[in-house]
Amino acid sequence: MLDLVDLGKRSFSAYRGIVPDEQFEEVLVLAERMRGARCLHLNATPYGGGVSELLRSMVPLLNDLGLVTEWQIIRGDQSFFQVTKRLHNALQGAPGGFSEPEKATYLAHSRNNASNLSSDYDFIIVHDPQPAALPMLAGRKGARWIWRCHIDTAHPNPEAWDFLRPFLTAYDAAVFTLPDFIPPRFPISRVAILPPAIDPLSPKNLRLPEELARQVLEWIGVRLSRPLVTQISRFDPWKDPLGVITAYRRVRAHIPNLQLAMVGSLALDDPEGWDVYRQIRDATAGDNRIHVFTNLVGVGNIEVNAFQSLSDVVIQKSIREGFGLVVSEALWKGTPVVAGRAGGIPLQMPEDTGGFLVDSIEECAEAVLHLLRNPEEAHCLGERGREHVRRQFLMPRLLLDSLRLLDSLAHEKPIEPRGLVLASHPGASP
Repeated sequence: MLDLVDLGKRSFSAYRGIVPDEQFEEVLVLAERMRGARCLHLNATPYGGGVSELLRSMVPLLNDLGLVTEWQIIRGDQSFFQVTKRLHNALQGAPGGFSEPEKATYLAHSRNNASNLSSDYDFIIVHDPQPAALPMLAGRKGARWIWRCHIDTAHPNPEAWDFLRPFLTAYDAAVFTLPDFIPPRFPISRVAILPPAIDPLSPKNLRLPEELARQVLEWIGVRLSRPLVTQISRFDPWKDPLGVITAYRRVRAHIPNLQLAMVGSLALDDPEGWDVYRQIRDATAGDNRIHVFTNLVGVGNIEVNAFQSLSDVVIQKSIREGFGLVVSEALWKGTPVVAGRAGGIPLQMPEDTGGFLVDSIEECAEAVLHLLRNPEEAHCLGERGREHVRRQFLMPRLLLDSLRLLDSLAHEKPIEPRGLVLASHPGASP
């Protein structure tokens, strides 16, 4: 068996009154129809990225709603994750070949993971390219297979795409964040467009008392008597961290006491992150107004919450982006955002909502400076962003979309009864 991620219990009823009532009630109706279905989510890491954050909230909530759901992690050594990171980048359009030894490494580890896969599921949802070969190598095992691609694969590297594409023919459905992300000659006929969402009740997104948030940041060396801008993301070249540093320095020429926090995560499946981290450290050496923090030195969900709540501006200067959950996280806290016009970010920031979309370092610096000089406008943009997120990008909306997809697949091939009896879930209306 693959490695099972241990999770706590969650109650869907806690979201009543937070999200629109119609979303809440429709989730209950669909969940009742799917009660007892067995679901497995598969990905490459239990922490350090948007996929793991989604699953940490979604899986317990699906269980609370009556679907028997597990989350498992594929196994691999450093060579495997180096290959899958190259594959990940190549599918987003990075140049370069994909060698025969790299393909052999991917296949060897995929076969090993396939051999450890259980057959006791009605639905198996595979996230991103790392485990994508499993249904072809393991066999269908009586399940309906769904490939959930979280990245922008609109213009993949042809060599990498030619390698991965045949494995996808084994799937029943695929999920993308945007229609534009669907790659050419895509072999799966059923495609759903389901943007991700944030969990307003996770430690990262709960409302922190301001005094507590201030104490958290002061404790790690951030001086809140000075203005603060922050970028929170994986240490990834697609997030353009060096461009953020350059933009910040241009703004600091006008606001000399400005601080920048670069808050990043390092994940099991991302060896490239260490290289980017070292580049950031080299670029910021000797500059005591730039703070660099990682999840490996104790900066976790509560600290990120405090940064997003108390920063004057949050930056997300992505060049390529699947969705960028951190944008909705910041907007949920009413903080204005300056973000790259990439991937799913514009979905979260329609015109005059949330902040400004930018296409260059110069535009980024100008937008940050404008928001710092116009705090009332910044506040209004942030508040409009919060309401947009409440309606479109909170976890119950994602649960609703996901249940609709499972329900449609179940209608095509009914789920066999397993004799499972579950009590009424606590989110149900009296």
